[in-house]
Amino acid sequence: MIKRLQRKFVVIAAVCLLIVELAIIGGINGVNIYQTNKNADELLNMIIDNNGRFPEFDPMGMKHDKPQNDSDSNVQPENRKPDRHKGFNEETKYQTRYFVVYADESGEITKVDTGHVAAVTSSQAIEYGEEVLKGGKSSGTSGNYRYKTGDTDKGKMIVFMDCRSDAATKNRFLLVSCAIGAAGYILVCLLIIIFSKRAIRPVVESFEKQKQFITDAGHEIKTPLAIISANTEVLEMVSEPNEWTASIKNQITRLNGLLKELLSLAKMEEEKPALTMADFNISDAVYDAASPFATLAETKGKKLTIDVANGLTYHGDEGAIRQLVSILTENAVKYADEGGEIAVKLFTSHNGKETDLEVSNTCKEPPQGDLSKLFDRFYRDDSSRSRSKGEKKGGYGIGLSIAQAIVRSHKSKISCKAENSMMIFTAQLK
Repeated sequence: MIKRLQRKFVVIAAVCLLIVELAIIGGINGVNIYQTNKNADELLNMIIDNNGRFPEFDPMGMKHDKPQNDSDSNVQPENRKPDRHKGFNEETKYQTRYFVVYADESGEITKVDTGHVAAVTSSQAIEYGEEVLKGGKSSGTSGNYRYKTGDTDKGKMIVFMDCRSDAATKNRFLLVSCAIGAAGYILVCLLIIIFSKRAIRPVVESFEKQKQFITDAGHEIKTPLAIISANTEVLEMVSEPNEWTASIKNQITRLNGLLKELLSLAKMEEEKPALTMADFNISDAVYDAASPFATLAETKGKKLTIDVANGLTYHGDEGAIRQLVSILTENAVKYADEGGEIAVKLFTSHNGKETDLEVSNTCKEPPQGDLSKLFDRFYRDDSSRSRSKGEKKGGYGIGLSIAQAIVRSHKSKISCKAENSMMIFTAQLK
């Protein structure tokens, strides 16, 4: 149980850490991609705003249109336009590779400008332009180029900018961030595994104290019960037995049964339960353990049927498996409807890797909600699993907990479901 708790703690912590890391890595890469694309779009807008060319920058952080003649080169600073495109400078136009395609109003390409790129010829530029015009989009990506369209007096201008460097940078950033994230994730997971024992230590101590208390209390209560039982017998010898002495003896029997089941459960939940694992004929074991309850069911007006596949073998503790069958069968007989049916089945699962033990009983009003709670110790849903009025229910709400402990000690699973007015308990024995 302690190992299961430790594993669950490690898994939950690792999953939470993975979710956080994926969110962080995805977020920073998303921001990086968005910012890179935004910068590219601003460059494209800058070129479009200046009729297919970069504006002239000066050291004062101002820009103005490219001079058309020598007289225009002496533009006074007060007449220059402020630079709207922050983050770009006079070197940007020499670092940016782009080409421009011009088209008339009818969509026919009239001119191309490939003077600022070496990887694209005029004919290739025309093909890129025709593809964009055919698609009808105003911006996007075509091959290694990011493009944006703009309107001019004579038609449409399409500016293509080489984004291979940006793509390579984004990919490198993604790989580096994933590598760093993976390394950090593995390191933190190792730390979680190392310190998980310390994290669950208070729970372990509480569980150990609880287990020790059950064991000590069981042994301590046996003595007063034996004395009470002996005194009751003396009273019956002195005076004739009556309803009071009979009630005392009945309660002593119930308490002895409860102590026995508590000690059995505590033993099953130990780190290494003392189980004798061996191959045995599970078909015979299930039939022998379930058949004595046929008479009990008949006396209560119920019917028990046993359907066991012949010749099945299983590697486990035969005594524990017999106890498992007894607990589930007794539980089904106890809670089956009056005049109802109980069925015990043993068969090989569909995948052929498991032996399934299925115990079912009729139940017109099955429990509602989470049926896994039925395996909690001292849990009893008597309101939904009640029988006829006046019939004593008995039990301590601990039998199914022992059944679950037996199944888990064999590294297997047990489950419960309600369907078609039937309560079905299934132990998948691996």
